[in-house]
Amino acid sequence: MPAVFLGVRHHSPACARLVADTVRRLRPAYVLVEGPADLNGRLEELALGHELPIAVFGHYRDAERTATTWAPLCDYSPEWVALREGRAAGAEVLFVDLPSWHPAFELRANRYADAEARYAEATARLCGRFGTGSVDALWDGLFEVAPADGLAERLDAYFDLVRGDAEADEGDRAREAYMAAWVRAVLAEAGQATVLVVTGGFHTPALRTLAARPAEAPGRPELPAPPPGAVSGSYLVPYSFRQLDAFAGYQSGMPSPAYYQRLWEDGPEAAADHLRRSVVSRLRERRHLVSTADLVAAAALTGGLAALRGHPVPARTDVLDGLAGALIKDDLTQPLPWSERTPLAPGSHPVVAEMVAACSGSRTGRLHPDTPAPPLVHDTAARLAAIGATGTRPLTCELTTEDGLTASRTLHRLRVLGVPGRHRTAGPAHGADPVTTERWEAGPDTGRDAALIEAGAYGATLDEAAATVLAERARTTGPTDTGLAALLFDTVLCGATALTDRLLGTLTATLARHPDPGALGAVLATALGLWRHDRMYGTARSPLLAAVLDGAVARVLWLVEGAHGRSGTDPARLVALAAVRDALCHAPDLLTVTREDAAALALRVARDPHAPADLRGGAFGLHLVLAPTAGPGPASAARPDLASAALHAAGDPGALGDWLAGLFALAREEVTADAGDGSLLAAVDSVLAELTDAEFLIALPALRQAFAWFPPRERERIARRLIERRGLRGSARALLRTTADPVHLAAARALEENVTALLDRHGLRSAAR
Repeated sequence: MPAVFLGVRHHSPACARLVADTVRRLRPAYVLVEGPADLNGRLEELALGHELPIAVFGHYRDAERTATTWAPLCDYSPEWVALREGRAAGAEVLFVDLPSWHPAFELRANRYADAEARYAEATARLCGRFGTGSVDALWDGLFEVAPADGLAERLDAYFDLVRGDAEADEGDRAREAYMAAWVRAVLAEAGQATVLVVTGGFHTPALRTLAARPAEAPGRPELPAPPPGAVSGSYLVPYSFRQLDAFAGYQSGMPSPAYYQRLWEDGPEAAADHLRRSVVSRLRERRHLVSTADLVAAAALTGGLAALRGHPVPARTDVLDGLAGALIKDDLTQPLPWSERTPLAPGSHPVVAEMVAACSGSRTGRLHPDTPAPPLVHDTAARLAAIGATGTRPLTCELTTEDGLTASRTLHRLRVLGVPGRHRTAGPAHGADPVTTERWEAGPDTGRDAALIEAGAYGATLDEAAATVLAERARTTGPTDTGLAALLFDTVLCGATALTDRLLGTLTATLARHPDPGALGAVLATALGLWRHDRMYGTARSPLLAAVLDGAVARVLWLVEGAHGRSGTDPARLVALAAVRDALCHAPDLLTVTREDAAALALRVARDPHAPADLRGGAFGLHLVLAPTAGPGPASAARPDLASAALHAAGDPGALGDWLAGLFALAREEVTADAGDGSLLAAVDSVLAELTDAEFLIALPALRQAFAWFPPRERERIARRLIERRGLRGSARALLRTTADPVHLAAARALEENVTALLDRHGLRSAAR
């Protein structure tokens, strides 16, 4: 007997009903379902009595590729109904698709993503023919709210049309060949018994053709095995309606799962009524006024739209469009998300956001307690119990003790794995931070079980899984990534000592080609802090850290000397130059670049008229720090002239603040050393004093940004020394606390002087008085 093929749309209540009715009517001996064939020996896990939605999570990892996929299942998934009803009918139920690790799924996170979205030419024509804006509205009108009579024939016609115009990609062709081999093998076993095949409708036309061909080999097809050395597996994980919703950006078969759950349970009319009540309830809870007149208008609009669109009962988009027309009084700057099936955009109208939320729902699935879990779940539970982190009370970790460091590493490993439940509110922020205590607060743990199961793809123990994730981050770090410093510090915080050497080697190679001095400076500062000060994590004086320092210093200096043309202040670039200064001052023996070479390079940059003003100022400050003959103090009588010349070389007054920002970032101590006539502060003061009022007003915004490099106490010290230098008496603190914005005060003074000059020019000042 030939197989009976049912082409379905994943997560469609109409298709789920058709599957249930077909199984009950035919009582097949075999039910073949689109799903991972490597799960066939564990199908009993799916029958344990879970609260849906759940998903089959598959993972794969080798030296070249890491992949994860999900096959979500909810109450109205046709695949789930085929499993349940097939077992109830006494059929042998089998998954017949390729395993999730297979390269056919390499670019697909969701096994049940809509093929119609990938091959959209035919559905686009159908949408135009039926006057709908999205394939979801088209589907609802043709199938979900349409009469059940003739549903199977309409589905066949729809999927024949979709497949007829589309050329399947390589992944879909491999999957279809494998599924067809299963169909041929089971048909040979079945004899005259009925075989029901439930797959995505896009695949059904191809499967009918392929299954009719002679079998290439007797027996059921072999299960593909992963390559040697690869790690793969699959587990059941809890899932949520939020993850299932296309409006959340996921490759879901259907949007608005809460709406379709109600449609599955009670039919389209009850689903429409429940959606309307849910939206109104959410809006009123958030104190958004919804009047009785609004509800009457929404009901009238919904009914009119349903009739206009030829729907026997209101569909989802009819209800949403009716509510939007009645409740939204403002102009919308973005299309309604259900009109194009796009994720909810930031800044969407509050009413639209509540409507999407009401459609989505908040249901989260739950696995049966007997469901097998990866070893990581059990290892994590034991480690959290050992450190006393199983409750909701805050946890304090003293990093100077072995127990505190163990607890810290456990929690940091969970953090890098993305497992919710604890977040750090205090602790060291970088390698040179002297803080020795961490505080971890309990937070929302929604999705924690699923995250732990998914993290089990990376290792059987917490330290192994965290090390694998960090190694993957290091392997995929590109030359333009800005997270190098965070990756280095995360590795140290997690105590991944076996990984640290490999990571530092990767970092050293990456730094040699990195184009961003700001990112390099962050790595350099982190590595230098760890090399100099770390006693808690055991990385002080590490030879591999020395290699990172040497590579970062050389690369930053090379990039700085080649930088031309950019205006404004780049704080990250200046911080990188300051990190070079610190490395040259505190770890000179580790570096290929000598202090003398760096000082000479800095002087070249400081004198380069094409270099950005902030870099020229920073290079001048670096030269002051590194060159002994230009250091602070009375030994350099020529320094005020050099400083004045360099300041004037900054160019126009608008660039003066940028130049000073660079100087202050690199030579804060030299600027604040003293205020005598031979000091750098005196030179800066004299140049600023020479500015005209108009030039000062132009320079003032950038000057304020430049002086922000000084903390408040140092700004007060500078003000005090400037008061003393002028022989004045007064409060430096009061000088810094103006009654208004200094820019506004300066602008007001300039305006008054212009008015006075104008009055004087026309001889009107005495008359005005």
